[in-house]
Amino acid sequence: MRSEHYRKYFKVPFMMGPNCLRLLDELLEEYPLQYTSDNLVLDLGCGSGITSLFIAKETGATVYANDLWVSEEENRRHFASWNMQDKIIPVCEDATNLHFDKEMFDAVISIDSYHYFAGKEEFFTQNILPYIKSGGIALVAIPGIKHEYDGRSKELLTPWLGKDAYMLQSADFWKRMIGSHKDIEDVRTWELSSFELPWQEWFGTKHEFALNDENYYESIICPYTTFVGVMVKKAEAMHTS
Repeated sequence: MRSEHYRKYFKVPFMMGPNCLRLLDELLEEYPLQYTSDNLVLDLGCGSGITSLFIAKETGATVYANDLWVSEEENRRHFASWNMQDKIIPVCEDATNLHFDKEMFDAVISIDSYHYFAGKEEFFTQNILPYIKSGGIALVAIPGIKHEYDGRSKELLTPWLGKDAYMLQSADFWKRMIGSHKDIEDVRTWELSSFELPWQEWFGTKHEFALNDENYYESIICPYTTFVGVMVKKAEAMHTS
């Protein structure tokens, strides 16, 4: 796995939950993106930018690294320290109110953040799809609930997540949230194979939130949850003479 080459970043502050690089690595194995610096990728909810580094290095694209909780200044320092300031551009905007040019990005990627802001119908078609180029792709990886427990997030996860339990939903739920649109060619949602390793590497950081999560791993996280992958392919524009 290519994520092994980034092991020095498997620590706080770059890890803010289950190892995002393992999830991203699986997505890009399933849907390889071979780009040049002329191609643009939006990393939506990039945190401290380690996913943006991975995307830039492994796909060759120029990356817009957007996060609401980490400032442009902080991430700009990270990117400069990696000598990636010309390949990764920090942005700090609310995902529900982006200000990019329409059809700007060849791909939009979101790892472990999409569930915070996108859990309602038409969010994707109204807030994400317009920024993807014709023929482009969206790739998402988020924590979710296993298919057999669909609709029981609050019941099963509240002892661990409290009022945020509703955010973790099944692959079928996320397919419904993407919905259908004349500009969408294909939608796929599925349960990722990565699970134990991302969690164990998060626990290994010994962050206070990681230690709290670890208390629920055997009783709630492992039995009921999964990581959900989402792929949306935007249709090619129709050309008329």
